[in-house]
Amino acid sequence: MPPQDTRFSQLQTWLSTLAHFDLAIESLTPASSDASFRRYFRVQAGERTLVIMDAPPAQEDCRPFVQVAEMLRAGGLNVPHILAHDQDQGFMLLTDLGAHTYLQRLRSGLTDAQCQSLYLDAIVALIQMQQVAPTGLPAYDQARFAEELEVFPEWYVARHHGMTLDDDTRNHLKKLFDMLSASSASGPQVLVHRDFHSPNLMASAGAQDGPNPGIIDFQDAVAGPIAYDLASLVMDARTTWDEAQQLDWAIRYWEGARAAGLPVEADFAEFHRRYEWLSLQRNLRILGVFARLHHRDGKAAYLDHMPRVNEYVRQVAYRYGAFGHLRKLLDKLDGRQSFAGLSV
Repeated sequence: MPPQDTRFSQLQTWLSTLAHFDLAIESLTPASSDASFRRYFRVQAGERTLVIMDAPPAQEDCRPFVQVAEMLRAGGLNVPHILAHDQDQGFMLLTDLGAHTYLQRLRSGLTDAQCQSLYLDAIVALIQMQQVAPTGLPAYDQARFAEELEVFPEWYVARHHGMTLDDDTRNHLKKLFDMLSASSASGPQVLVHRDFHSPNLMASAGAQDGPNPGIIDFQDAVAGPIAYDLASLVMDARTTWDEAQQLDWAIRYWEGARAAGLPVEADFAEFHRRYEWLSLQRNLRILGVFARLHHRDGKAAYLDHMPRVNEYVRQVAYRYGAFGHLRKLLDKLDGRQSFAGLSV
């Protein structure tokens, strides 16, 4: 760690007070970081490893993590146990759910059978998670969906592409956002993880890790639309799945959800439209967020995922006639055709 990393020194001091866990503090190594201010470390504790969450209290609130962890564990999901917690400093000591995320396993090279096994396990866990009542969680409502979409024109269109939208195009985009937000917020509400995708699913390596998958990074959970987390899983910003594979997993989820009594549409075609429109809202937001992470926060690695997310956006935008103006904007941004309604 860099010498100016005062939080790391504070973390070491805190861990030194937890003698009963037999922590080898000198073994601390970075485990991961994410798009927020949180970061994670692993530490050896006797014969096992544990995970430390560092969530600076000025930027992060650990209370939702504690709340949702209790809800999911009560619902039978494999989530970290909180072994120690200093809320004032923003430190947590957690059980380790395994050394590799789904994303890391995918990048290491898997057979199709191994990949299918991982994702079918994730679908089973998703159905189980959606049976947990979202009591006390914030509502993922129309206003919030609409607010999230504002990062697309501000950061992806204006900042990343340097494009100025004229009033007519901006009005069309607002109508599109209103339609997407209304559609996204409609329908049955369940517990929504919000980032149920490969970086937040831990691949179990055996009984010591618990059932596959381990689920992490759930502190932003909300009460929201039932199809949202499926869209996160099958149109993941970090993994490329063709439409045939997306459809296969979506059907398997839909069949399992119906068997479990979850309130999905009786007509798969309508359910398919719903989760694709949710994916469009989500991925337009992600394009804006990734652009902001690059230009404002200096996290250029997120640029690597933009082409994939762009293709997921195009997949949906080109399937439905309601998104004609968005298609034209995307083509202009990518230099695929001219569009007189835009000025640079």
